[in-house]
Amino acid sequence: MCLIAFAWQVNDQPLLLLGNRDEFHARPTRAAQFWTDEGHPDLLAGKDLQAGGSWLGVTRSGRFAALTNVRAPGAQRDGKSRGHLIHRYLTGESGPEDYLHELQAELGAYADFNLLVGNREELWHLHSRDGQLLPVPPGIHGLSNASLDSPWPKTRRLCQDLEAHLDADDASLLQLLARRERYPDKQLPDTGISQNWERMLSAAFIVSADYGTRASTLVRLQPGGATSFRERQFNPAGETVGESAWSLSASG
Repeated sequence: MCLIAFAWQVNDQPLLLLGNRDEFHARPTRAAQFWTDEGHPDLLAGKDLQAGGSWLGVTRSGRFAALTNVRAPGAQRDGKSRGHLIHRYLTGESGPEDYLHELQAELGAYADFNLLVGNREELWHLHSRDGQLLPVPPGIHGLSNASLDSPWPKTRRLCQDLEAHLDADDASLLQLLARRERYPDKQLPDTGISQNWERMLSAAFIVSADYGTRASTLVRLQPGGATSFRERQFNPAGETVGESAWSLSASG
């Protein structure tokens, strides 16, 4: 994912998350589905068919994980595929904190990332550049390509929109991810890329021929044990080309 806003333990709901996945359109991707062919029938996630990992996933038992890369001057750009960190947690048995403690010893092997892992009771964040592992407090939070709650304009706006629409239906919530306006240069971060790219990436929903928003996702961990997952896919023109939704329960 490249833009996430989520409400954690707000209004008696464990988690409500919205996220956009931005990627090169040429990179082969499988839309979200259960990973039955890989031997993980309880894991629901999209799949990067180039490297084999994912960016966001859930399980029937209520485990959850999401990842963004880090875009900053001097950020490590080469390493093992970060997407495998998602399904390693989701198919494992370690709790969120223990999993991230285990991962701290491996950080040098990966390009820089943010990782959220959790379940219905706890949610933890790891920022690989500083190795800092923190529990996420209840509230509204945002994550893009800096660190948790870094005040990038599009991240702040999505958090504000989510807070104002916590009771909205799924379709309305997904529409919050569709903002295409770009922000003035003076508001943009300096992340070590060209100014033209900074401008393009400042939008919540990115449209260009080569790189852009490939999918928007909504996840709800609901009171009582159910999990809702909805994904909308887009082509390079930013047009919707597919949408799927699931309702999961721990019993199957």
